[in-house]
Amino acid sequence: MGRVTETKRLRTVRVRDGRLYVGRKGDHVAVEEPLDIRLNGQKLSLTMRTPGHDVELIHGFLHAEGLITSREDIAEARYCDGAVVEDESGFARNTYNVMEFTTARPQLLPLVTKAFTTSSACGVCGTESIEAVRRSSRYPIQQRWSIDPRVILAAAEALTDEQAVFARTGGVHAAALVDLAGNLLVVREDVGRHNAVDKVIGWALLEDRLPLEDCFLLVSSRAGFEIAQKSCLAGIPLLACVSAASSLAVDTAEEFGQTLIGFARAGADGDGRMNVYTHPERLDLSAAEG
Repeated sequence: MGRVTETKRLRTVRVRDGRLYVGRKGDHVAVEEPLDIRLNGQKLSLTMRTPGHDVELIHGFLHAEGLITSREDIAEARYCDGAVVEDESGFARNTYNVMEFTTARPQLLPLVTKAFTTSSACGVCGTESIEAVRRSSRYPIQQRWSIDPRVILAAAEALTDEQAVFARTGGVHAAALVDLAGNLLVVREDVGRHNAVDKVIGWALLEDRLPLEDCFLLVSSRAGFEIAQKSCLAGIPLLACVSAASSLAVDTAEEFGQTLIGFARAGADGDGRMNVYTHPERLDLSAAEG
């Protein structure tokens, strides 16, 4: 398996008291490599990702695209034996950048012309994107619980401590599934924020946890349509991000009954803030002042 970080030599530039200084040092950068996804012998997609948890990533991706509904839909998942290169030692090694999935049902064979929901196709508007999610949706989002906002802020603070690759590189996003007590069930990091979400939802699918009715999704990035789409299709009632939400993410969350929270920022002292874009009724505000 490829490394998730690499060390690069770089030049530093600093200004101190109006004076310019330059130097050199070694620094860690996040690894970004292609992953060629093949389904039933056909090339399905090529994504750039941080190596690691590739099986989860592809399961989450296939679920978001409506190609699978459970782990039983996949008969085999393996790295392609032919994906080898000769390294500096002169020996062939597997690149682990080509993965073949075989489905248990022949009718899941993808069409070469398939247009993925997450693509930015010309002429597709927000209404059509939301309608595509509705057609693929299998898990209605439930209104069964409410949560103290302080639990969400505490989880956001805890996620920071779990971002090992980000701590070394500053160059990856994280996604986490959090239970209603604020416990982080799973954390995944990736250079692509949508890949991090696919990894945690893929983990849940492999653990037979879908639909994810009794937890929420926390992401260390902004919330765009892709993330709202993936979380709604997994039945997640609440999506919290540490940055902003896009207009189409707000529209999608509003349409499907999902609580969407942005700018969920927590301090070490327990204080914090958040913006609630949609469905605030899922937050327990009974102790709120003002």
